[in-house]
Amino acid sequence: METLYFTHPSCRQHEMGDWHPESPQRLDAISDQLLASGLMSLLDARPAPAADRAALLRVHEAAYLDFLAASVPAQGEYTPLDPDTLMNCHTLDAALHAAGAAVAAVDAVMTGQAETAFCSVRPPGHHACRDRAMGFCFLNNIAIGAAHAMAVHGLRRLAIVDFDVHHGNGTEEMFAGDDRVLMCSFFQHPLFPHSGTSQPAANMVNVPVPPYTTGPAVRAIVSEQWLPRLDAHRPELILVSAGFDAHREDDMSQMGLVESDYAWITDKIVGVADRHAGGRIVSTLEGGYELSALGRSVVAHIRALSKL
Repeated sequence: METLYFTHPSCRQHEMGDWHPESPQRLDAISDQLLASGLMSLLDARPAPAADRAALLRVHEAAYLDFLAASVPAQGEYTPLDPDTLMNCHTLDAALHAAGAAVAAVDAVMTGQAETAFCSVRPPGHHACRDRAMGFCFLNNIAIGAAHAMAVHGLRRLAIVDFDVHHGNGTEEMFAGDDRVLMCSFFQHPLFPHSGTSQPAANMVNVPVPPYTTGPAVRAIVSEQWLPRLDAHRPELILVSAGFDAHREDDMSQMGLVESDYAWITDKIVGVADRHAGGRIVSTLEGGYELSALGRSVVAHIRALSKL
């Protein structure tokens, strides 16, 4: 069965200035590498719908959503929400379609249209909190998808795996203490957002790693700390915050992962999904800013999702 591939043109219209690393060219780099590899022809590409307000309200406060709507600037202008998180006139539309991709992907895998899906969308989401934007993120795409899975599809156990180099503080805020959700992550520490190390909740498997950590150490973390907890949780669905900024070519961090590491991590996630979740995985793009490394890493990730 094909892997679904969700994206939307609005996700390329959001931009925060030529200086900003979270650029529209990130999605171009992914699509270019998928085409060059021949993998794009094997995917079931679908347009991402916009998420509705009900889906957003499961994880975000109404006042915050109203604030975002009121903050949309005129064409050619920017509204800064923090020093590195800015809105242009297309940002809110892009964020709604990025969140909608996660919701649509959950619906598709839960209704048997596919086992796996990848959402090639931006802005990313895992730093977005209930009531504020931060770290390039406006709406928490993966949390919106997870909350939708529980509310609409009645799931009682799901897992969120976050392999972005930065701690997914927004996602943790939304699900800490919720026994239905097991969140597994590693992240470079110290590094933005400087969180995740102080008494995490029991359902959070947070593994901070020092700068210059490479693939063998990360694989040991996955094998020794993630997999036993994931198998014990027996998730009915796995959602992936797929950030590729721990790549050795990405200067957003000082970690040393390569494409084969992302393929290996994904293969282990696929194994857990096959054992417990009927193979169901929804993956959503987070970070990754060195364009060539990002495109190559996503190809490796999707190949493993698709078992190719």
